[in-house]
Amino acid sequence: MKWITRERPKIDRLACPWLIRKFIDQEAEFLYVPFDLVISKALEEDATPYDIPGVEFTHYEQECTFDYFVRKYRIEDPAVKIMAPIIRGADTDRHDLAPESAGLWALSAGLAFNIKDDYQLLETGFVLYDALYSWATHLYQQKHLQSSPFENLLRQVYSKLQETEKTEKKTPQWARELKEMIQDQIDDNFVFDLKDISNELQINPSYLSREFSKHFDNLNFGEYIRKIRIEKAIHLIETTSYSLTEIAYLTGFSDQSHFNRIFKKHTGKNPSSLRKK
Repeated sequence: MKWITRERPKIDRLACPWLIRKFIDQEAEFLYVPFDLVISKALEEDATPYDIPGVEFTHYEQECTFDYFVRKYRIEDPAVKIMAPIIRGADTDRHDLAPESAGLWALSAGLAFNIKDDYQLLETGFVLYDALYSWATHLYQQKHLQSSPFENLLRQVYSKLQETEKTEKKTPQWARELKEMIQDQIDDNFVFDLKDISNELQINPSYLSREFSKHFDNLNFGEYIRKIRIEKAIHLIETTSYSLTEIAYLTGFSDQSHFNRIFKKHTGKNPSSLRKK
């Protein structure tokens, strides 16, 4: 049986011949002619026209010609059912129908651009749709890394290496010195001044402010100081008989109400409830 359509095929006019050869007629012949000659040449060659307006084998509503062939010949192959929305999406620029539609359009457009002979393009299209059919039959649920144990292992090793690099990242000397300075000042109840600390460390204040969180629990300078003060306050509450007002003073808070507010924000409890416990 002969089939005829307009020249320069891209998607439907390659997918339909593949479907015909695969499921309908293995000996089918296909003709490509200029659009305005399809009907006259169909009569002359005794061929069935497809994928042009006004013939039986064409688009209907939201469906493309491939859909009509599947329905007309009652093709129930599961892989074809998977392929149909991909082809429809690519042929009608509705790439939301299937994630593969955009890729099929790109490959089809590239083939048509590279291959100027329609019949050579048809043969190459058969290879393309054979591959798509094999994927839909055997690999539809499989991801790229699942198909290659080596690549999957390589990905796991690379991810592990990244995690190790993050956890074993060397702490710079200035950060170690700053931790000691902060602890000393916390213990002595000094007032913190980022500019003075920068001068002592001989580091630009802007650089110190920008890099601080990378080495101090992802907290900025003020947040980290409050965290250390609260930790010291908890230690004093649990191990001494100081009043809460005295502890507030010893940990650098201006008054007990401020101390209570920051303490509850960090721990979810009031200092008094912790002391009772």
